[in-house]
Amino acid sequence: MTYVQKFYIADTHYGHEAAIGFCNRPINSVREMDEFMVDSWNSVVRDTDIVYHLGDFSFGGAAHARQIFRRLNGRKRLILGNHDMGNGGVLPHILDLGWDQAPTPALETTDCGERLYLSHYAHRVWPGSHRGSYHFYGHTHGSLPHVGNSRDVGVDLEDVAFTPRTFQHLKSSLPGLKTFAAA
Repeated sequence: MTYVQKFYIADTHYGHEAAIGFCNRPINSVREMDEFMVDSWNSVVRDTDIVYHLGDFSFGGAAHARQIFRRLNGRKRLILGNHDMGNGGVLPHILDLGWDQAPTPALETTDCGERLYLSHYAHRVWPGSHRGSYHFYGHTHGSLPHVGNSRDVGVDLEDVAFTPRTFQHLKSSLPGLKTFAAA
């Protein structure tokens, strides 16, 4: 029996040239960025593992998104980000990539026996936040501090380093909450 690990990552923006400058990525070209992120992903994720991608998967068109998606190890699950959406809803080429589950705007799950709320966007409160639940998000590219049990899991953060990370790894950098009174 193979042990399945869960990983989390956000804001890869595969194929998105502007992400290099906007996110201050230490990379010279889209090709270099994409190759580095694919290699980093595949260095830790096995085919049986689950990766929750918290939005903004790709910005490089349908063919490029398919080509990248097929090269990534693991069972991939998408939490929808703003760049995964168009005027009519989820971009068809994103929807049709072959996700392990249907893409969704947010998800409640568990990992290591802990409740976890996943969204592309940061929330000040989230389901279970007053009971010690965790919240992982993207979108902000490291511009918000980790607060309590909530943190950005975007590729641009130093401790994520363009690589999907486990719950335990991500949890270790959180300040935590002693109490969080419900309203």
